[in-house]
Amino acid sequence: MQQNQQSQSNMIKNPKTTIPKTPSMNDRDFLNDMLSTEKYLTDSYCTALNEMSHEALYQDIRQIFNETQDCQRQLFNLMYKNGWYKLEAEDAQKVEQKHQQFYNYTTTQFPTHDHMLQ
Repeated sequence: MQQNQQSQSNMIKNPKTTIPKTPSMNDRDFLNDMLSTEKYLTDSYCTALNEMSHEALYQDIRQIFNETQDCQRQLFNLMYKNGWYKLEAEDAQKVEQKHQQFYNYTTTQFPTHDHMLQ
C-alpha cells in the first residue's frame, strides 16, 4: 500500500477530462489508438531508413518519418493535456547513476569519446 502511494506521488499528470463510460469508443480511445499507430509507424520508418540505399527514396521516407513523428508528438501532447497520459518521475539519484554509467561507457568504449562530449 505504501509503495502504491509513493508511486502515485511520483506521477506527472494533468487533471483528467471526463468521458462517458460506454461500450462505444470515445475521444480518449480514438486518440490512444491513433497514438499507438503513429508509434508503430515511426518505429517502422526508422527501421526502413536504417536499411535504405536509394538516396531519393531515403529523402522521401525521411520526410514522411518526420511528419509522422510530429503527428505522434501532437497526439501525445493532446492526450497528456487531457490527463489521459501520465508519466512517472524518476528519482534524481537513479537518473544521475544512469548518466554516470553512460558517461563511463562512452569514455571507455568509444575511440573518439572526446568529440562526443563536446
